[in-house]
Amino acid sequence: MSDTQRATVGTPREAGASARLHRLFEGRRLTPTQRRIAHCLVRQAAAVPFLSSVELARLAGVSQPSVTRFAFALGFDGYPALRRHLRDVAPDGTGVDGRSNNRYQQAVQAEIDNLRQLASLLADPGPVERAGRLLAASRPLPVLGLRASAAQARGFAYFTAKVHPDVRLLDEGGSMLADRIDAARHAGASALLCFALPRHPREVLDALDHARDTGLTVVTIADGAFAPVAAHSDLLLPAAVGTGLVFDTVSAPMVLGQVLLEAMCDALPEAQARLEEFDARAVARGLFVN
Repeated sequence: MSDTQRATVGTPREAGASARLHRLFEGRRLTPTQRRIAHCLVRQAAAVPFLSSVELARLAGVSQPSVTRFAFALGFDGYPALRRHLRDVAPDGTGVDGRSNNRYQQAVQAEIDNLRQLASLLADPGPVERAGRLLAASRPLPVLGLRASAAQARGFAYFTAKVHPDVRLLDEGGSMLADRIDAARHAGASALLCFALPRHPREVLDALDHARDTGLTVVTIADGAFAPVAAHSDLLLPAAVGTGLVFDTVSAPMVLGQVLLEAMCDALPEAQARLEEFDARAVARGLFVN
């Protein structure tokens, strides 16, 4: 990456331009390459409206066709139309809430907004409480998460194993995934929890269809009510992801996962006893330093 690419917005004029550029990307699903171009636009807000597509591609470290596809993704007829728009929005202005916010602050603010939206959704606790009861009653409990969702599934499975007697993590795809779902069902599982965050692997849809065919009730935490997994789930719990950085930020889905685990604990009579037993073992083993 060149020194030009590393330059950040410095003056209030530039910060205002970057804020208006960010609004151009809001609510759009961009690929990592397209996000890289978007970040270059923000960092070089004053210069970009006068650059050719080749020059912008060089600055962003991408190919020229990628710049053209980026313009189409934003709804323009091509890069010339996008550049004309950039000339209109690039002059002076202020950032979010009248302040000169840089792109890192804006990404954090977007996550705060996602958490506020989640808090609003949880004003009706019914869906989460129902999901908690379904998952608590499943013995064993398979927890599915592939690719970008694997970390969320793994973290949920780690904590859930402290209060649930049999949690089975499914974080690897391939031909054996259906076998592992079958094994869980044959062992007595009645429900499956899936974390499905962008980008959505086709394999997840196939796995959810297979799980439902075996008789499992599928509960899914996804990035929105209209995510591709919605039609493949029995109960969907939405939590928005942040798209302001090159890769998604997932604070809201992580919090929702912990909220769901809380609802499971309420439905597991033995949860407190299991936690106390684990704490006693941890002290005996000197497992933690605090």
